[in-house]
Parts: sequence; C-alpha cells; structure tokens
Amino acid sequence: MVPMNAVLLLSFLLFALGVAGVLIRRNALIILMCAELMLNAANLNLIAFARHSGTPAGQAFALLVMGLAAAEVAIGLAIVVALYRKKDTVQVDDINLLKG
Repeated sequence: MVPMNAVLLLSFLLFALGVAGVLIRRNALIILMCAELMLNAANLNLIAFARHSGTPAGQAFALLVMGLAAAEVAIGLAIVVALYRKKDTVQVDDINLLKG
C-alpha cells in the first residue's frame, strides 16, 4: 500500500513538469503532450482522494477527465495537422494566423 503523501507528491511533480513543458516548449505537439501530462496528474489526484475517502465519486470524475483528454487529443491533433498543412511548421512562434 502506497502512502497518500507519496501519490500526491508524484502527482505534483507530474503536474509541475507539464506546466513547465507548456510554458517552455514551442512545439505544438509537445505542448499537447504536456497538457495530457497535467490531466493525468489531476486523474492521479482524483483517484488518490477517492481511495482515501472510500467513495467512488473521484473515480467517476477520473473517467470524465479521461474522456475530456481523449477529446482534447482528437481536436488538438486535428488543429495541429491543419496548421502544418497551411504553414509547414508546428512551431508555435511561427504561427500567426490571427494577425490579419
């Protein structure tokens, strides 16, 4: 049995790594993967607290977050593919489509 403090520390480290990746990296695919990492850290928290409290509500929310993550991947990858076809790059700094 893993103590809850260890699980929460792991979740915090995963979330911090995801935030750092989103803020530092400029590749759109890496940014999407870091966003997925943050969602997985939130899932880990939900499961840990559900296990600690003994109620299945956290597990239900974790399933909801997994569905959200799947939708985010589908839509995000579609946007990245469309941008790559239009601009031939996935670097966020080079994409300025909304500047008119």
